[in-house]
This record gives sequence, structure tokens and C-alpha cells, in this order.
Amino acid sequence: MEIKNLIGFYSVGVTYLQYFCRRKRDCLTVYTNQFYSKMNDNKSYLEQMRLTYRPKLPVTLRCPVRAIEGEPTQSVADQEAIKALFPSTYGMPELTFERDDSAMPPEKPFNVGVILSGGQAPGGHNVICGLYDGIKALNKYCRLYGFLGGPNGLVKHRYIELTGDMIEEYRNTGGFDLIGSGRTKLEKPEQFEAGLEILRELKITAVVIIGGDDSNTNAAVLAEYYKAHDAGVQIIGVPKTIDGDLKNEHIEISFGFDTATKVYSELIGNVARDCNSAKKYWHFMKLMGRSASHIALECALQTRPNYCIISEEVEARNMTLHNIAEEIADIVVKRHDMGMDYGTVLVPEGIVEFVPTMKKLIAELNEMLTKYPDIPRLRDMDQNNFVREHLSEENRAIYDSLPDDVARQLTLDRDEHGNVMVSQIESERLLSRMVAHVLDMRIEAGEIEPIKFKTQHHFFGYEGRASYPSNFDADYCYSLGYNASHLIYVGATGYMSAITHLGRKAQDWVACGVPITMMMNIERRAGKDKPVIRKALVDLEGAPFKHFVENRDQWALETCYIYPGPIQFFGPEELVDKTSYTLFFEQFGKE
Repeated sequence: MEIKNLIGFYSVGVTYLQYFCRRKRDCLTVYTNQFYSKMNDNKSYLEQMRLTYRPKLPVTLRCPVRAIEGEPTQSVADQEAIKALFPSTYGMPELTFERDDSAMPPEKPFNVGVILSGGQAPGGHNVICGLYDGIKALNKYCRLYGFLGGPNGLVKHRYIELTGDMIEEYRNTGGFDLIGSGRTKLEKPEQFEAGLEILRELKITAVVIIGGDDSNTNAAVLAEYYKAHDAGVQIIGVPKTIDGDLKNEHIEISFGFDTATKVYSELIGNVARDCNSAKKYWHFMKLMGRSASHIALECALQTRPNYCIISEEVEARNMTLHNIAEEIADIVVKRHDMGMDYGTVLVPEGIVEFVPTMKKLIAELNEMLTKYPDIPRLRDMDQNNFVREHLSEENRAIYDSLPDDVARQLTLDRDEHGNVMVSQIESERLLSRMVAHVLDMRIEAGEIEPIKFKTQHHFFGYEGRASYPSNFDADYCYSLGYNASHLIYVGATGYMSAITHLGRKAQDWVACGVPITMMMNIERRAGKDKPVIRKALVDLEGAPFKHFVENRDQWALETCYIYPGPIQFFGPEELVDKTSYTLFFEQFGKE
């Protein structure tokens, strides 16, 4: 009887279990089908969710505005030379927008062109979305045209009209694939005139150029030409670069920096966690940033590596590559003595150009390549002999001390601005090799016991350039684009769209316009003196660097790694809207 009851209860239980599992399976099937039906739209579920995000705008951009003029400006250096090159746009005042309920919308619609220039940076699409929404808010009949493939699209008359349906597909997305980008320099009258032909054909009266320091220099040149020739075309720039070197008191941060450094910090944190788990490798990680170490510094603040090179400090201390290798070797030895034969090292991409001795060598090589442009196409031995014969004695000694592969990389073709293509120089491998050599010499001299020094190498670059923009960059870029529409409305040209007080909540940000010429100086490029926007280097007296210095000795010897994880788009405000450490320290000092 008991056995029958047991069997009966078992049968009922199995029946209910089967029913429950069938219900759960049906629910799971419905959920799965819904999920995969969304996937059939060629968009990930996250991308579809991000399309629905509505960026936050400063209060002053949500209403009619008027421009308040500040004092006349001048360039950061070489004032007479810059003024002579930009007589029509030099000395213009800064502009700040404030609410003006009496402001009237434009009576007639106007057409605007937009160009993405240079390398990708997260948030570029949101600049275009903000610009589109901004001009449509002024007059719903305004039209926006995108020039394809960068500045060359303007010159070659390649364009598309950007419609509302197209814009909706790219809100809060990464990359520049809506219209593409390019690195064509706009510097010749025939280019300006070719561009003017299509602008007049499309009745475009304003062009917004989204780019870095060189691209915005092009914007200033174009603005000067069109204003001097009374062409009736306004030129507005937007500050873009993940490197963070396009900044000043008015441009507090370039867009894309926040997102890219968060992406890199996630990767660094993942490597550090693996390092702390395996406990057998020293990881040398090279990061983007050829002209400044803002990325390396920000990522160090986010992840706390055992060693981080700041190129600007290397130059200030007159260090050599050997000096850097010695410092890293010291940390390797101390951690070994503590039982830790592992660690993390961050290397900025442009380190070789900041080492004073290397800087002199590269400057001479640049002049040599300008004079003899066929050097990169010589056979290895012929090239080496030719270069050695034409170098000064001091620089020849430095050149001869380099490994053959590094010496070869220094004589490759330059980029379009005449710079060494430092991303091709494997400085992370060079430094780990030099550290290994220093350790071998110390072991051979009997100064230290044998050490296990096993290395892994990484280069984090393109991984951060086209990511989904963080909420900060999504908001910031949308505001920059919307602000550009106001600069067009007030008739500005030769200005850069700027949003300040970025450490505050988005609604409290301040919208303004900054004359591009006030950021310029004269620099030597490809053997010639040229006007360019001055790059902003890491401030060795600034709060971010000082915080790093105060803590790096502890981070060197202790395993203090932080693992930031991926960018968060949903959740509490303090998580999803968090700004970079650099911006926080610059505006508020210490934590």
C-alpha cells in the first residue's frame, strides 16, 4: 500500500514537473523568439536599446538664445604671424549663449554640410544628430548634407542628404560609418574653390567640420578663405580626438576621450586580473596617444598599474630609454623580492618622440626625408648606409644604438602631417627587451639573484575608437552638435563649438563658441613652418598628474589593481554618468 502511494505521488509529481517544464519551455521559447526576431534587424539588442536613449542637453540649448560677445582674442603664441595668415578671422571675441525669449527663428530655411575628419572617436554620430535636431528646431525645412569620406568628399562633390529616418538609425552609436571619414588636408585654393562649387549648387551656407587639432586647423584656413572672398559660407569646428590633446581653458575635453579611456581601462583591468591570477607574466601595454600621454594617465588613474610612463615627465626629466628601463627593472626586482614575479606596465604610443635624444634624432630624420623622400624605398642596407652618412655625429650614435627593426621604423614613410607613424614602432616590446637586458647585466654582475622575467605584449588602439559612446560622450557630443546649430544661427564662422563646466550635471553645462585662431601657433611640419592648433600636453603641475605621483610608489610594489569592467549604460546616475578621473580632478581637485 505504501509502495502504491509512493508510486502515485511520484506519478503526480512527474506530471506536474512535466507541466511546469513545458510552461517554462514555452515561455523561454517565446522570449527566445522575441530576442532573435530583434536580431534579424541587423542590430544587436544593445544597439536597439541605445537608439532609444535621449541625450541630456544644457538648459541654455533648450530655448531661444542670443550670443553674448566677450573680449577680442589673440592666438596662444606667434600672434603677428597668425594674424598675418588669418586677417579676416583673427581677434574675434568669444561667444556665450544665454536664454532670449524674444529671439526669432530664421525666416528662411538654410542648408548645412557636415564633414567627419580624421580618425574615429566615439560620439561622432551624436554630433551629427545634435546638429540635425538643432537646425530642424530653428526651421523644420532646413536640410543637412553629409560629405562622404571626409574633406575629400567636399572637394570631389561626394555627398548624401541626411534625412530623419537615416539619423534615427545612428543615434548613440559608435563609429563614423554614417558618412565615413578621411584625412585629406584642406589647404589649397583649388580645393576651396572646388568645394565652393558644390556648396553653391546645394545652397549650403554653413559647413561643420568634426575633427581633431589638424582638422580644425583646416577649418580655420577654410573659414578665412571663404570670409576673405565673401563666399557666404560659415565654417564651424567641433573638437574630436580620443588622445585628449585638443583642450584648453575653453575646450575642457575633446569628445571620445571619456569613452576610449573607459574601453582601454576595461581591457587593462582584464589583463591585470589575469596577471594577478596567473602570477607569472609582466604585461607591457601600449596605448594610443602619440602627441600626449592623457590616455595613459587616465587609464593609470582608473586601473593602478605597477608602472606607467608619462611622456611629458620623461622629457622634463631628460630621461633616456635606458633610464626608463632601469626604473622598471628596479620595480621588477623589488616585486621579485616580495615573491611577485608579475606586473603591469603602461606605455604611451608616442614615447619615443618625447625622449630628448630620440626627439633630436627624429627631427633630423624628418628634415632628411623631406629632402630625400625616396629613402623609405631603399633596400635595408642601402637605406641604413644612406641615413648614417647624412646624420650628424651625435644623432648617428643614437641611431646606431637602436635595434635594427626600430631604426628601420623611424625611417618609414611619414603620415600626411609629416609625423613618424609611431603606432608602427613596437615601443612596448623595445622596452621589455631593454628591461630584460638590464636584469641580465645585473645578474651577470652578481648584483641580484636570477629572476624569472616573462613578458606579454599588447597594443590597445583601434579597440577604443569606434565603441558605443558612454552616456557622458553621448550627451556631450549631442550638445556640441546642437550648439553648432546656434553658432550658425548667430552668423559665426571660424569658431569651434564648445561646452564648458563639464564636471557639473548636463543641464548646467554652458554653451559657447571659441575662435579657432586663438588656439593656434606656428610649428615645424614636414620641413615647413605652418599654423596649427597647439596640442595640449599633460600638465605636470595639474591635479590629475599630482594624484598619480602621490600614489604610484604604492601601486608599484603593492598589487592595487582596479578592475573597472565594461561601460555601463543603464543603472544609477553615479555609475552611468560618471566622468573621467582627469576631468574630475581638473575641476574639483582631489577625491
